[in-house]
Amino acid sequence: LAHWAGALIFVLAALLIPRLLEEVRVEDFVLAGVVILAAIAARAVILFGLLPLLTALKLSPTVERPYRVAILWGGLRGAVTLALALAVTESFRVPDGIQRVVGILATGFTLFTLIVQGTTLRWVIGRLGLDRLSPIDEALSRQVVAVALQTVREDVARTTENYELSHDTVRSEAKRFGERLDAAVKSAEESADILDRDRVTLGLIALAGHERDTILARVRERTISARMAEQVLSDADRLIEGARSQGRSGYNRAARRSVAYGRGFRIALLLNGRLRLSGPLARMTADRFELLLSQRLILRDLGAFIDGRIRRIHGRRVAELLHELLARRIEMVETALEGLRLQYPGYAEELERRFIRRTALRLEEREYTAMREDGLIGAEVYTTLMQELHARRAVAEERPHLDIALQRAELVRQFPLFAELDDAVLKRLGRALETRYVNAGEVIIRKDSAARSVFFIASGAVELETAGQTWRLGRGEMFGQMAILMKKARRAEVRAIAPSTLLVLDEARFRRLLERSEALQDAVRASADKRGIDPDNLFEDTNVQRPADDRVSV
Repeated sequence: LAHWAGALIFVLAALLIPRLLEEVRVEDFVLAGVVILAAIAARAVILFGLLPLLTALKLSPTVERPYRVAILWGGLRGAVTLALALAVTESFRVPDGIQRVVGILATGFTLFTLIVQGTTLRWVIGRLGLDRLSPIDEALSRQVVAVALQTVREDVARTTENYELSHDTVRSEAKRFGERLDAAVKSAEESADILDRDRVTLGLIALAGHERDTILARVRERTISARMAEQVLSDADRLIEGARSQGRSGYNRAARRSVAYGRGFRIALLLNGRLRLSGPLARMTADRFELLLSQRLILRDLGAFIDGRIRRIHGRRVAELLHELLARRIEMVETALEGLRLQYPGYAEELERRFIRRTALRLEEREYTAMREDGLIGAEVYTTLMQELHARRAVAEERPHLDIALQRAELVRQFPLFAELDDAVLKRLGRALETRYVNAGEVIIRKDSAARSVFFIASGAVELETAGQTWRLGRGEMFGQMAILMKKARRAEVRAIAPSTLLVLDEARFRRLLERSEALQDAVRASADKRGIDPDNLFEDTNVQRPADDRVSV
């Protein structure tokens, strides 16, 4: 449609423009020249002024000067310019003199871009050296040819054995192919001057590109839902762009961003905490669950690509480094996923069951299609089977409901510190606790800040630093209680070392809970003893009874 619409505009222009050109004067050529220079100058301001500024602000990838020159000269104009000109020339509200000038200038500008710029663009690209591979790409292409020919030789050898071809013929062709392969290998060895850093960058770009292709295949197979497709594809595009512009650091930054809690998640948390609107948080948490599961499935398939393709082209060292980066990504995804599993017991299992059902339906559909193509079933039977399968698929596509409040109550019940509390107290405690999500590296408590809350770690891990000493706390542990009980400003700084989910309890409720929970008292005493603080001094202003002995074993 776009092709025929553009052609129609040129046909209309051929009918209408000639009558405007009957009165062309010398000054019209001067005006056309001014328009051409103004257009080129405007493009130059964008390409050589604004674009470097955007690059300096890290809002745009770097575009090298030869490419910008080619873009400057390649600003061809055609159907759109003529269509706008025709709209003016055929409007009765525009005076005749202005219609003529607009038609002549638009036509002259279009003809200049097509005839002058269009016919010389290839020459300009050649002069800029953009039609030749860079030294890195040239060396890489020779290695790719050598690797490809080695694979072809192995496949051809298997094929000739299967078909039992003439031995003399096979030997003759194998000799010719071997000569070409030897020449390719020799050429590749002579040009093996690619730096390891460049090989890593090229390997990461290839790995991210293969990840994107895998995502598209999964979407077509419907093992990744349509609602998640846009998000995972966007993450893959950021990986490609990050690797292309900043190499390993850009790739790692994009990988961390794909599992981090975004600004929308924080807004949903604010709505849930302040206004008790849990709908956005439940929806975004469910999306995060499905996104992480999809990422884990895809990342598990990338190791074979590294061994099968990248290792043969870039070598063992690069392949091992990519395996290490991939393992780090898998660990990040597993950590984030495990945190959600701990926080919302059973929900991840329901999503995994949903994935298995969708996979089974895809395989079932493939079997029916194969039987139909082989003539084992007729069109009527095939149509009936597919209708039934589509009905089951519609049910399988529905995502299980996530109840934030119910899941939080279940999480509180799993805490060892609250094991001795009865159901009524647990239910009240579940309503009192607030959920807080933090990314790795985020500061949770700063030194000298006021002590108003106690934090319980539902998932993840934190690092506590005070007086030159460092402790690491994990799931089921708490922090922030010492400053409250000692009525002092916080002397420790606490930072998340993994994506973590925290349950926050205010000071008044914590003190009431401490009075009735012996397990919580024991945990507080053990924590104090571990830091060299006298546990008895912590309970002076509470109704908690002191233990008979002076020491509590850790």
